[in-house]
Amino acid sequence: MSTTTDTQVLRPDRKKSRLSFDILGLGVALVMIFPVYWLVISSLRPNQEIRSYDQTLWPTSFTFDNFVRAARQANFATAIQSSLIVTITAVVGGMIIATLAALAIGRFRFFGRKPLLMILILVQMLPPTAMLIPIYAQLNAMGGIDEYWGLIVVYLVSTLPFATIMIRGFVVNIPVELEESAMVDGCTRFGAFRRVIFPLLAPGLAAAAIFALVNAWNEYLFAYILINDNSKYTLNVWLMTFATERGTDYGALMAASTMIALPVVVFFMIIQKKMATGLTSGAVKG
Repeated sequence: MSTTTDTQVLRPDRKKSRLSFDILGLGVALVMIFPVYWLVISSLRPNQEIRSYDQTLWPTSFTFDNFVRAARQANFATAIQSSLIVTITAVVGGMIIATLAALAIGRFRFFGRKPLLMILILVQMLPPTAMLIPIYAQLNAMGGIDEYWGLIVVYLVSTLPFATIMIRGFVVNIPVELEESAMVDGCTRFGAFRRVIFPLLAPGLAAAAIFALVNAWNEYLFAYILINDNSKYTLNVWLMTFATERGTDYGALMAASTMIALPVVVFFMIIQKKMATGLTSGAVKG
């Protein structure tokens, strides 16, 4: 009787504790989502309302003229092209190299494997701005300034340590016996990787791809320093064109920022489903 009574007494406290954590989590979510909400709402406000001192959480009128002006801004199409070329190449190349490196570190025993892991972790801890001058000097000597490949190399290398470490965590958790069984059944090493290992790596690849995409698509500093040609500006550098000597077109700037953020959100929504089904589908295929 005493145990039951103690349990009944503790339950209301647990409910209160859970409710307090729920309220705290909701508050943190609101704080984090408010800038995104304000960005989208501002993109739909007229310019005179954006510049007004009397701001409201909900606009008094809506307009899509901001999106029209943003789409008509000079070099909009070339900025999309530049961002797509740099981002897709950096993400795909980074995932291929990171997967091969993770397989080598996770599956094979070779001299210097542990120091290599430590170096990857240490490199990941370095701030990118600390390497800006050496990177610029090296790319300038190699002729990589104002070239897509120079920016691609920077983005690719900056995502490799994190992606390699993350994918390696999935590799070491996959039993070696699965790969060996596939090879006994007639698969080559590459066939065993394609049929068994690769499907099981889907969640890790998805998470690493999201990180690489966000890093390449939203990066500004290296794109601003390494690309000086207006026709090769990425989208984030292209946003500077809305600030002129006559002032800043805040409505079009907010609309352009909203359009730039949409591809990342869509990509994340697509990859999120694959992250949830990657492990089970891989187990069936293996």
